[in-house]
Amino acid sequence: MEIYFAPMEGITGYLYRNVHNKYYNGIAAYYAPFITTTKNGVKKTKEIRDILPENNQEILLVPQLLTNQAEQYLEYEKVIADLGYQEINLNFGCPSKTVVTKGRGAGFLQDLWEMEHFFDQVFAKNQLAISVKTRIGMDSPEEFADLMDVYRRYPLKNLIIHPRTQSDYYKNHPNLDAFRIGLEKSACPVCYNGDIRTVEDLEHLHQQFPQLEHVMIGRGLLTDPALAEKLETANAEGNISSERFREFHDELYSEYQSAFSGEKPVLFKMKELWVYWGEQFPGGEKALKQIRKAQRLADYESAARYLLR
Repeated sequence: MEIYFAPMEGITGYLYRNVHNKYYNGIAAYYAPFITTTKNGVKKTKEIRDILPENNQEILLVPQLLTNQAEQYLEYEKVIADLGYQEINLNFGCPSKTVVTKGRGAGFLQDLWEMEHFFDQVFAKNQLAISVKTRIGMDSPEEFADLMDVYRRYPLKNLIIHPRTQSDYYKNHPNLDAFRIGLEKSACPVCYNGDIRTVEDLEHLHQQFPQLEHVMIGRGLLTDPALAEKLETANAEGNISSERFREFHDELYSEYQSAFSGEKPVLFKMKELWVYWGEQFPGGEKALKQIRKAQRLADYESAARYLLR
């Protein structure tokens, strides 16, 4: 079973990826948070800096594009190819309204004719392998069969299916009946994405889909950075509060302090991570509240030290 680390906008940038890869094993590939294409050409934005080879030397990284314009895709693909990458992942899954209203992310799923037109243009000129990360529709799982008819017409490297609709956001349970349709109809390898947080979650999924060979995990890996290792060994023992996690935390904290000017952006980054990490620290509510309220790094460090003692 190959495990991919899902892209998490604003969280899993190269600083996080590199430190995670140093301390934890089991990730076959990291997917970069999406780069939004523009009509003004490729500029050296922080999103482009995030995928520069010098910032990702020890990991297998797959860049991701958020686009619905073939010309823009091809322009960005050339830049990404020149950086030495072999694959681009297309984001057809982001449920954010600001993205969807522009017909991007999951918003692209509402116009299959436009999607086919996009694919026709892209696959006529593409240099790199293309994979897709998708939801199962905008409003109804019943949309997914027609969507799969489009996907199967094109030579995708793989198809990553998050079996929720755009309107689900992250609510409700993943629709495994829809995922089964995708698995059965796909002409390329399929990867499952959605709500894998424990060894038991993966075992349950594998019982229903024994042919499944790829899974992508985001929030589960943020909550427990060692989750991929546990899934590989089917060993759920242990928790996050270990010496290794302290070292992981301390190095990531140090990297953020070096990368950002001032205390506020560092505090923002660390507080965001503790939203996930905190689930692994039952009984730590008081210290977690102190982290949420911290206005200075000294206050943050005091609360974090208590949790990591």
